[in-house]
Amino acid sequence: MERLFDQWEEDEEPLPEDELPEYLRKKPSIDLTKMDMSNPEAVLQATKKGQTVMMFVSVANKPSRARSEELTKIWQASLWSNHIQAERYLIDDDRAIFMFKDGSQAWTAKDFLLEQDELKEVQLESQTYPGKKPNIKNNAVRDEL
Repeated sequence: MERLFDQWEEDEEPLPEDELPEYLRKKPSIDLTKMDMSNPEAVLQATKKGQTVMMFVSVANKPSRARSEELTKIWQASLWSNHIQAERYLIDDDRAIFMFKDGSQAWTAKDFLLEQDELKEVQLESQTYPGKKPNIKNNAVRDEL
């Protein structure tokens, strides 16, 4: 079977760089001389360019799953409107994962999310950032019957 696979692949053209799996792509070159090493977040942001990064987001005051779904969906739509592509996965009633294909966008998204009223905290690259109003009461956008 292995020889048959090798014959099959023999005449194939190699995949373009953007179609390769992430682990086979070449890492973008980083010029460390032009970086401000006193700002560790900027260094992390530059090193994560082109890599997948996950961010954990917690919603304040243990809302219902439906409310968390609604809030995180609004936040995701706002990010997409700002050309930051993030996939969202609800993992608990008050917690979600935002996944960024281009990891350098995660820090811009973090800054946006920290400004949201009903955000408890954001965890990005082993750092926890508290929201500006983590104890605010959740207000439903629309009332359910």
